[in-house]
Amino acid sequence: MTPRAQAGSPTLFAAAGLERDAPRPLADRLRPRTLAEVVGQEHLLGEDGTLTRMVAARALGSMVFWGPPGTGKTTVARLLAQATDLYFQQISAIFTGVAELKKTFDAARRRREVGQGTLLFVDEIHRFNRAQQDSFLPVMEDGTIVLIGATTENPSFELNAPLLSRARVLVFRRLDEAAIASLLARAERIEARPLPLDEAARAALIRMSDGDGRAALTLAEEIWRAARAGERFGVEQLQQVAQRRAPIYDKAQDGHYNLISALHKSVRGSDPDAALYYLCRMLDAGEPPLYIARRVVRMAIEDIGLADPQALVIANAAKDAYDFLGSPEGELAIAQAVVYCATAPKSNAAYAAFGAAMRSARESGSLLPPKHILNAPTRLMREEGYGRGYAYDHDEEEAFSGQNYFPDALPRQKFYDPPERGFEREIRRRLEYWAKLRHERSGT
Repeated sequence: MTPRAQAGSPTLFAAAGLERDAPRPLADRLRPRTLAEVVGQEHLLGEDGTLTRMVAARALGSMVFWGPPGTGKTTVARLLAQATDLYFQQISAIFTGVAELKKTFDAARRRREVGQGTLLFVDEIHRFNRAQQDSFLPVMEDGTIVLIGATTENPSFELNAPLLSRARVLVFRRLDEAAIASLLARAERIEARPLPLDEAARAALIRMSDGDGRAALTLAEEIWRAARAGERFGVEQLQQVAQRRAPIYDKAQDGHYNLISALHKSVRGSDPDAALYYLCRMLDAGEPPLYIARRVVRMAIEDIGLADPQALVIANAAKDAYDFLGSPEGELAIAQAVVYCATAPKSNAAYAAFGAAMRSARESGSLLPPKHILNAPTRLMREEGYGRGYAYDHDEEEAFSGQNYFPDALPRQKFYDPPERGFEREIRRRLEYWAKLRHERSGT
């Protein structure tokens, strides 16, 4: 291998040829040697893929690879350096400080002086702070390095704007079942033996890998190590051997926000089955149930409102039930609240009315309410007309006076417009009747 494809000088261990015979994980042994061998990223590496076009032009720009673990980000960066004759340097943001970055940049400048470009691959680039991220800008701009940063977190949240403006974000997709199956078949060819799994267990293994190629190969190694001669595992034995890999889910980052958004929109879309699915995904991944319960209360307020006033009562009751029972029994109360909210009639009329009223309150300033609805506890206030002409609604016919309650300087506003759905159908009829009475009694 030429120096261009390596991240520095070979060790004595490698130079002596001992590295070839050293034990290596299956995922490392199956690492693709060409871009054509990479699976699951056809949108980037297919015939018309973005990276395919860059390699054909032999002109790489700085990029950020964003995607889940085990989707080939590191491998693709290494192969891009090889395909474009760039020196490949790999660092990790976890272990690299400012001093190490300066040394890395200085080495890249020296290579540039003798005509050798550098592809600097930064794993976990989102872990660099703002100052460290800014340090890349000069060497990116003058061509000292081609930066490829890899992150599992949303770059929009984790990387600063100047860095993002100089790098193209490419999304790596989680591997689908066909891609995982292809990896496992390749592993069987390399190992010259089939995986000791029946058809159902093989399908379960693919699902357990959760779109992570490295995880799939690691699980395959565990199965080969665990199986005795002639033994073949079913689904139950596979689960015992593999101890089921934890779902990919970061409660503080994208996994958290993506699933809570999916749960909320499923409830809003009146799909209780999808809502239950995302609820269980979150509970299974360890999301605190009280966080979900609070979000269900928000759904009841924001998306159901007065179309079914019981939704808020039930959502709050579910929170109280979880507080009282704990897990796992209390989680059923949250599930019931999710189903109730998903199947309830939907309305954001009160939510929209609140927003409109808030805008009007901010724009209209400190207008005094009409004097007839102000209390007059002092003689001066009575002389000023406070409370004069107020009609006590309970003394009026149908307990409705029809008086104006808006400030005199503000025309009557209409914020709340309930739809013909659920309980708000009845509210709408009341409002329409009161509007008719107001017109008749006030002549407006």
